[in-house]
Amino acid sequence: MHVSLTPELESRIKAKVDSGLYNNASEVIREALRFMDTHEDWIHEVKLARLREQLKIGTDQLDSGEGIAIESKAALDALFDDIKG
Repeated sequence: MHVSLTPELESRIKAKVDSGLYNNASEVIREALRFMDTHEDWIHEVKLARLREQLKIGTDQLDSGEGIAIESKAALDALFDDIKG
């Protein structure tokens, strides 16, 4: 596999190897990919937690009678149009 990097990225990888934390550029790239995977998983969990919070607010509002009855597809489309702005 061949990967093209900007001079800045090459410099950053070289600096990591020169620091002694990594033996070679491949180790730096592997660690960066592992971090990216972990970061993506964390972002997914944060988004999921936020969605659960929003759903809880919505169900609480429905339980307290604050819901809006939608009687037709046209009414639902109009609601979404209002939300989109």
